[in-house]
Formats: sequence, structure tokens, C-alpha cells
Amino acid sequence: MHNNYYFLRQLAPALTRQLAGFKVVTCFSQEKDELVIGLTNGTTEFWLKAQLSATFPALALPDTFHRARANSVDLLPDLLGRTVADVSVFPHDRVLRFAFADGATLLLKLYGPRPNAVFRAAPDAAAELFHQRFTADATLAPALPATPLAHTDPLKRYPALGDLPPRYLRTHGYDTADAAEREHLVADVVARLESPTEYYLVSVEGRTRLSLLPVGHIEQTLPAHPVAALRAFVPMVLSRRAYETELKQLRQTLERRAEEATNSASQARQRLHALEHGASYRQTADLIMAHLHEIPTGVAQADLFDFYQDQVRTVKLKPTETPQRTAQNLYRKAKNQQIETRQLQERIERRETEAFWCLERLEELASLTDLRALRTWRKQHALEPETKAKVATELPFKVFEDSGFTILVGRNAQNNDLLTQRYAHKDDLWLHAKDVTGSHVVIRHRAGQTVPDPVVERAAQLAAWYSRRKNDSLCPVTVTPKKFVRKPKGAVAGSVVVERERVVLVEPVNPFERNS
Repeated sequence: MHNNYYFLRQLAPALTRQLAGFKVVTCFSQEKDELVIGLTNGTTEFWLKAQLSATFPALALPDTFHRARANSVDLLPDLLGRTVADVSVFPHDRVLRFAFADGATLLLKLYGPRPNAVFRAAPDAAAELFHQRFTADATLAPALPATPLAHTDPLKRYPALGDLPPRYLRTHGYDTADAAEREHLVADVVARLESPTEYYLVSVEGRTRLSLLPVGHIEQTLPAHPVAALRAFVPMVLSRRAYETELKQLRQTLERRAEEATNSASQARQRLHALEHGASYRQTADLIMAHLHEIPTGVAQADLFDFYQDQVRTVKLKPTETPQRTAQNLYRKAKNQQIETRQLQERIERRETEAFWCLERLEELASLTDLRALRTWRKQHALEPETKAKVATELPFKVFEDSGFTILVGRNAQNNDLLTQRYAHKDDLWLHAKDVTGSHVVIRHRAGQTVPDPVVERAAQLAAWYSRRKNDSLCPVTVTPKKFVRKPKGAVAGSVVVERERVVLVEPVNPFERNS
């Protein structure tokens, strides 16, 4: 109820007593949707901070305020030097009116979805709006007195009550009471709202609220001093909102990483099982070499006795090459299969470890109950929010973000040249599908941080996906620091020489599309 009419009607006279005779000495903004006004009477300062955002409009009254040296802009210059005469509230509305001794006015419209500030240097002067898109606020004025509505439900006669008084009434038997009792209950509540003896910081449906009635879970009881109540309530809510937002983001990040790691380990296990229980390239090559004398020239397949499985097996051949050449190619593939098996085992162990780590961190989140502890814990575990560099969105490449690392992918041969020769730093990681044409891929270096293996793996999948090996089941990808990549003089666009490399085998896929 910090913006409710019944609270504002308590706040307005309190501000009048506090601010009468104070002069405005500064008016500025240093954050979006924020209006800060500093006042003084020569010996004492007073600060008003109006937060005019649709998500949480509020009037904060900090004890002191330190203006930032940068990213700060002066506002409403005609307001400076004016002396406060009176503070009032529009009848049955959520608008505070600051009247100045010379006839100027400042309205703080604290509506939930459309808050605003409206300044007039004189009664007939043009209005200056904080949110200029709300042009109708230029004519903002108190509503004309209306005849009380003759509702059978007495609650309907008080449209400014808000949501907490009806909730309070329901807990006191309003729904089952007869007409006379309802009249009595509503009259009692309105009387309490007009002359409260205490304020309450309460929790209602997971939200911290300032209430003039004891409703929901009462966290704190405050004296009925509206200025002190705002000074206690607004910082608490802002801190809790930040905590709840960051906690939710952290939980989603850890759950996503755990799910992704679990799926990756499962896929690797399936592939490893297929390799270990299927006929290997080496076994097929051994069968061909053992039955060379039985294989006719130029056939597409041959039925050979498989001494590994003790049964006859049909082996596919290429009519255009000799059986010896087919066996030789299979032995070469068998070497890659051994590399793949080793990498799959490493990937399973690495990804399962990552999944367990994420699950352990999720359990720890329950013990972090305040914002400072949450941020300290997040920093300890390198879980800072991922921020996308603004420049990345303006680069002429495909841009992906993964665990805080930026991945750039070239679009064509000329674009590859631009990426590798002009944009890539010597410490960036450079990737490319081995022995075929394709996009250059660069993982931007972050000072003091080693690129995690899962990030390298996904970048390698991108390099395979944007290459001629896109439709292969597996693709070898070159990975090396950019400093080991050079372009020979006179070479065609996109052509480079790699002086030192390691090779990873990955499935050609765009992991960011698959996981989105």
C-alpha cells in the first residue's frame, strides 16, 4: 500500500511538516525511470527519489544521496530555487502534489503501469513530463467530487481501497456476514485506514508489502510515521527484488547446464555403446583381408564368414576400388574410431562431473537467504551473469554466447578472412573443420580464463555444422590459438596455414538451436 491513497493521505501532511520552507537545490536522474530531487533549508538536507518504472513505482526518501560523477543528467531546471509551501494528495487517487510558494507545482503520479512526474512553472504554464510518451498527463488534475455509488456491496463505494483491505476483510468473515455486519466491517476498516496506529511490513503471496492493516504474514510492525516507514520499506523491497531476480536467474542457469551436461553424457554413452558392441571398422577390414581370394572383382558386396561372430556376414564394397583399397580405408577409419572412443569416454566423465557440480550448487542455493551472500557465493563459483558485449551484436559474423564466452562464425570466404585476419586476437581460439571448406570459428579470449572444454566442444560442433562435412556422422575439427594461424602471401580468400593444432571429433550440429 505504499502508493495507496490512504497511505499517501498520511504521507502528504508529514512531508508538509518536514519540507515547508525547504528549497530545491538539485534535480537529476542517473538511472532509467529515476527522478532525484535534493532540498535544503540551509542547515538540513532532504532527498526525494521517485522511481517511475512500471514494474515498481515508489517514492523513496533516503537519508542522504551521493550523485554519481558519470551517467547523470540534470532535469527540470526551472524547478531549482523554488520553495516548498505544501504537499497534498489528490482525493481518492495516487498522486502527490508539491505546491511551491510562487505557484509552481510538481505532481508525482504513482500509478502502477503508468507512473510519471509533471511539473508546471506556473498555473497556466505548459506541463513538463518526465515520461513524455504519456501525453495525457499534461492535463492531470483531481477528479471532480462524485456522488457516492449506491452499491449493495459497501466495498464498491470505496474504489481507492486497493487489494489488501478486501483481503483483510475476507479473513474476518466478510464473505459470510449479513448486510449490516458488512457495513460495520467496512466502516471499521476505512476508519483504521484514515487514522492508523501502526504500519506493517507484510508478505503476501511471496511479495513484501507495506500495509496499514495486519494482513498476510507480518514481518515487522512499525510506528505510524509514514516517512520512516518508506525509509524502511523501499530499500528492503528493492534488495529483495534484486535477490529474487538473481536467485531465479542462477537457478535457471544451473538447471540448464545440468540438463545440457546430462544429455551430452547420455548421447556420448549411446555412441560409445554402439562403437563397443557393433562391428568395428578394424574387424570389417580384417574380414576383407582374410577373404581376399574369395571376393570377385568389381562387386558391391560379398558374403564373408565372420570369425569374430562365428556367422556369415554381408560386407559392402565399392565396385570402383579394389578390396585392398577398401580395407586400407577402413583401417584408417579405425584409427579415428579409437580416437573417438577415447574422446567419448573423456566427454562422459567431464559432462557427468559438470552435471553433479550443478546439482550440488542447486542444493546450496537454498541456504543463501540474502543478496550479499548470494552475490559472494556466485562470485566464488564463477557464476556471474553472462553479459553480451555490445560490439558483438554489431559484428558482421554469426555470434553465439556460451558460458560468458563469445563465439564468432564466418559467413563466407571473404568474411572468414575478415574474422581471422582483422578481428581475431592472437590469444583467441581458432577452429575449422579439418581438410574441407567451411567457416572459420573464433572463441574470444577472456583474460585470466581458460576456455572450458564444453565451450570448445560446442564451438567445434559449429565449425563442423558450417562446413562441407555438415552431413557426416562425425567430423574432425582443428583447434588452435589464433597465433598459430597465418595466411600465405597471395593465397585465395579464406585460405590459411595452421602451424600447430589439436583435433577433436564432434557431431556436426548447431548446439544453440538444438538447446533453445
